[in-house]
Parts: sequence; C-alpha cells; structure tokens
Amino acid sequence: MGRLTLVQWLVCATAAIGFAFDTYELLMLPLVLRPALQELIGAAPGSPEFQMWLGRLFFIPAFAGGIFGLLGGWLTDRFGRRRVLAGSIFLYAGSAFVAGYSTSVEMLLICRCLVFIGVCVEFVAAIAWLSELFDDPKRREAVIGYTQAFGSIGGLMVAVINSWLGTIELGNMPFAAQMASMFGEIKDPNAVWRYTLMSGLIPAIPLVILRPFLPESPKWKEKKLAGTLKRPSIMELFRPELRRTTILTTLLVGASFGLAFGGVQQIPQIVPNLPEVKEAASKLPPPEARKLQQKAGTEYTKIQEFGGLTGRIVMATLAIFIVSRRLLLATFAIPALFVLPFLFYQMANGQSTYYGEWMTLPISTISFWVFMAGFLIVGQFSFWGNYLPRVFPLHLRGTGESMAANVGGRMLGTSFAWVTATFLATKEYIPGANPAGKMGYSAAMVVGGLSLFIVVLLWALREPNPATEEGH
Repeated sequence: MGRLTLVQWLVCATAAIGFAFDTYELLMLPLVLRPALQELIGAAPGSPEFQMWLGRLFFIPAFAGGIFGLLGGWLTDRFGRRRVLAGSIFLYAGSAFVAGYSTSVEMLLICRCLVFIGVCVEFVAAIAWLSELFDDPKRREAVIGYTQAFGSIGGLMVAVINSWLGTIELGNMPFAAQMASMFGEIKDPNAVWRYTLMSGLIPAIPLVILRPFLPESPKWKEKKLAGTLKRPSIMELFRPELRRTTILTTLLVGASFGLAFGGVQQIPQIVPNLPEVKEAASKLPPPEARKLQQKAGTEYTKIQEFGGLTGRIVMATLAIFIVSRRLLLATFAIPALFVLPFLFYQMANGQSTYYGEWMTLPISTISFWVFMAGFLIVGQFSFWGNYLPRVFPLHLRGTGESMAANVGGRMLGTSFAWVTATFLATKEYIPGANPAGKMGYSAAMVVGGLSLFIVVLLWALREPNPATEEGH
C-alpha cells in the first residue's frame, strides 16, 4: 500500500483531533453541570428548578445538533469537506470557550447548542473527507477506524483535565481570575467548571496552523471542477434506491446511541448501589459521602472509556479483514445483547465483589463488565463511521451521514437518557430499593430492548455497493 504522504498525515491528524475533541466537548457537560447550575441559578441538586435546567441542558443542545447537523451535512456536500470541517471545529471550540464566561444559565444553554451543532457537523465532514482521500479499500477502512479511536482518548482527556484543574488554586492566579471575569462579573473565579469549558478552545489552535496545508477531498473537487457533481437533496435520501438504507441506518444508529445514553452514561447514577460504595459512604457525613459516590462514578466511567478505546481499535482492525458489514456489526451487537442487561441487572441488585484499587481505578467483578460494555457499544459507534460513507453516493455522502448520525444518533438516541432516568426510573412498578437500584433496572430494560432491536434489524442492512463508494 505504500506509506502515507505528508498531506495524508495532516488530514488524518486533523480528523483525529476533531474526533478527540468531539467526545471531549460532549462529555464535558456531565462533569460541569452540577457546579455550573449551583452557581448560575442557585438551586440545590434535586430541586425542581435544578432538574428542569438539567434536562434542558442535556436535550435542547442534542435536538439543535440533530436539526442543524443535518443542514451541516448538506453544506458538506454542497461546499466541500475541508471548508465545513474547519468551520465546525472553530464553531464548537469558540462556543465552548465562551461558555466558560457564562453569566446566566441561558447563555450557557445557547453556547452548548452551538457546541453540539459544531460537533455534529464535524463528525460527518471528517468521515466523508477521510473516505474520499484513499483509493485502497483496506487502507481507507483502517484510517477511518483508527482515527475514530481518538474519540475515546478525548473522553479520557476531559476527565483528566477536569480532575487536574480541581487541584489548582485558580483563584490565586491573577491571570486566570482576570480571564474568568472578561465578559462579566464572576461570583467564583476559582470555579473549575469554567476553566474546563474554556479548555475546549484547544483544538482550534492546531487547526489555525494546519488549515493552509489541508487539501479538499480530491474526489469531491474533481467532480466539482468537471461540473458533474449533483446538487445534494435531503428528499433524495428517500427515493426508492436509498429509502431502505436511509431508514435502517437512522434507526440503527439511534439505537446504538441509545445504548450509550440510556445505559452506560447512567452508570455514575447507579454506582452508589454497589456494596463497596454503600459501605464506604455509610461511614461518612452526607457531603463527604456524596463526594465519594461521585468519585466512584468517575472512576467506573474511566474504565468504560478504556473499554471504548479498545473496542474502537478492535473494530478498526476487524474492518480490514471481515468483508461482510453485517457480520462485522453482529460481532459486537450479539454479545451486547447478553452483556449489557447482565451488567445493569448486577448493578441494580448490588451484586459486586470488590478486590481493591489499581491507580485509583476500582477492581471488582463489575469493573470487567463495565469495560466490556464500553468495548461493545463504542465499537458499534466506530462501525457506523466506517459503514455510512460506503452506502451513500458522493454527492449525498454528508447528507446521508447526517441523517443517520445526527437525526438518528443525536436526536433519537439521546432521548433514551430521558426514557431510563425519568420515564422508567420514576415508575412504581420498576423494582429497586433506592433510586440507584431503580435506575439500574431501568437501564437493564432499555439496553436489553435496544440490543434486541439492533440484532434483529442488522441483517436487513445492505452490503456496500462499490459503485456507490466511488460516487457513481
């Protein structure tokens, strides 16, 4: 296959940075939401006002990302991959930075909507760009798969940076305090959540340097210059030749995202039900007990992210050797049908054997299943990154990816967080001796149903058509 050229390396590096900070920006919210709302609205966690804004900050940005992300996919097909990708990174990086200066909860909400829109657009533009950069199918599969692995690295980065910022007395640093008050009076210049949000500006820095050296997609540019590039149309996705692919991928990507939002992202809320956490928390006063529970949830989340990183790497490797896309997805989806409900059933029942810690990470029977949950779910995310650009023609590649990833994933998929945490976990008929236990049973039901849905429908997926892959 030969070595990558310098230009190809630059494109891959830019896409990898984008994928890493996509996850970085999205996983930032659970880490900063509690202290941000306490400062901006002065409401106590669990109060009606707090819960109302918590829901708004999770779901309004997701819906904005889905709607405007679909438009961004159309723009990617209309005006090119490079231009839209660069613009989307600048949008979410700048919005995240400004969010750190929020003087009201409404300002924070608007900034998070812009961040989500940028993330949704960046993903489809980067995937389309990479898929058209390489002619060799195996190299193309490998590049898309391995660059997506940086998404999991981004999840680890935000946890580490947020933890590190918490160890620094930022309020005693004049420059930091001056920055924090740039756009208005800040009650607490030592607020870690503000600097965590501001760190979202990082991906814009290398992009400013690299952008002049980045080429446009050669295949898109060739058709554009030749005048043979068709105008993209959202309605064309529902013509007979693409309707089945559009509907199936939208539903299945939504279900895959639902496994994450309705399942593994709820793990910090279920961890307090584990026996070792219960026992340790029972010996502490309430404020310290809550800190311990939060720390335990963070550490289990890190384990899940390590599992996700491994799943992305394995998916990228298998994609090179397994020809059938249905079989490749089934390799992750079928085990998930058994592993995910079992994990949350065990957590709901408080069935865990604790062995100790390794570098603060808990070592228990639950740790293994949390790792496997991340492995199987995030591996499916990488599958869709490889599959989607292969089943939509070049002039509809960004639009089709956006329909599946943004309408399906960001809008439908994220709604399962509400299904698990609000619709099911509050019902009397859901078993569980405490809120964490009820959340565990609810998550088990959601991931079990979604996993079955994926396994049944995946066999209806069409294998990619080589002519479609080349844009004909």
